[in-house]
Amino acid sequence: MALDRVRIGFLPLVDAALPILAREQGFARAEGIEIELVRDMSWATVRDRVLYGHTDAAHMVAPLALATALGRGRPAVAMAVPFVLGLNGNAITLALPLADRLLDDESLGDPVVLGARLKTLALARAAAGVRLRFGVVHRYSSHNYMLRYWLAAAGIRPDVDIEIVTISPSFAADALAAGEIDGICVGEPWNSVAVDRGVGRIALVTAQIWRRGVEKVLAMTADTLAQRGDTVARLIRALHAAAAHFVDADSQAESAAILARPEYLAAPVDPIARAIGDRVRLVQGAEPVHVPDFMFQYREAANFPWRSQAAWLYSQMTRWDGTPFSAAEAETAQGVFRPDVYRAALAGSGAPLPGASSKIEGAIGGTGVAAGSTQGRLILGRDPFFDHRAFDPDDIPGYLKALP
Repeated sequence: MALDRVRIGFLPLVDAALPILAREQGFARAEGIEIELVRDMSWATVRDRVLYGHTDAAHMVAPLALATALGRGRPAVAMAVPFVLGLNGNAITLALPLADRLLDDESLGDPVVLGARLKTLALARAAAGVRLRFGVVHRYSSHNYMLRYWLAAAGIRPDVDIEIVTISPSFAADALAAGEIDGICVGEPWNSVAVDRGVGRIALVTAQIWRRGVEKVLAMTADTLAQRGDTVARLIRALHAAAAHFVDADSQAESAAILARPEYLAAPVDPIARAIGDRVRLVQGAEPVHVPDFMFQYREAANFPWRSQAAWLYSQMTRWDGTPFSAAEAETAQGVFRPDVYRAALAGSGAPLPGASSKIEGAIGGTGVAAGSTQGRLILGRDPFFDHRAFDPDDIPGYLKALP
């Protein structure tokens, strides 16, 4: 039987694992799909390939899918996100001179304490006319929004007190080594590569900023979803199987070896394996430490496209683009995430399927809560923001008004 070919664009990051493993471990073929992977070096190129039909879908930073649908920076194109490829997985890595001034020991920093120290230094540098400079992977990326959220909560004004520039994740360690930037917020393995090269030190992981922050997604045009709905459903099932394989402790070494190949990440195996196992080396030569939920690819319906996650990203887009809140735009942004497609694809599979499509983000404390589901039993774990604010997707204007 002929296989349906699906071309998927990706950047060389550990969280591109699911489409890679779906191809390499046969999960796609079992669903009658042949995945062809197209490696790029910038998110703009990944997006453009999808828009112009060079690829059918993409491993994409979630806010970029929303920005594309809203016409931020280019003509709007309706987009669809039927599957989340993972939560978290990013870190804030500081150049060694800055890290030495801000951190006391070889452990992860506390977001509040580190933010206060950074504020003092950032304001002094800005007053002297030499602002600190941080690199993120795209203007419309969760990296940018996580970094800005933390800075603003610390009393630092992004773009005023501190400069934020765009850099390809693969070149982040080079930029630190050249002294072009003072810190980065990027995905793995590129923080760990900077640490292993001795040019950076991991100060925070973004799971400390938002415990369940949405990260990469499977994105495609709405037209592709409409035209190839059955193929997309089979692709979702293949990616879900790949996610279960990815988190299996017995498969981690093999998965790391596959991802390290030249056609995929072209990176050392060791930092990839550490990331898969939620182990992070913070300082060159130190023993890796276990960071709970550093990468989050499967349990607690991690792959479910919650509309409330899209709503939070839209709130940050509005905040940092300086545009007024629009109920119509908020609906468009939330409509990009397609929980209905996810549910339909996995119906009958035994996978937990949330009954709701939206929730209060950042409101689950303690040991977690049982959530209503249409299939399977679903327990959602702690999901706080570091500043203890909760996000109600039904009151975005009120949320924005309360932010510093």
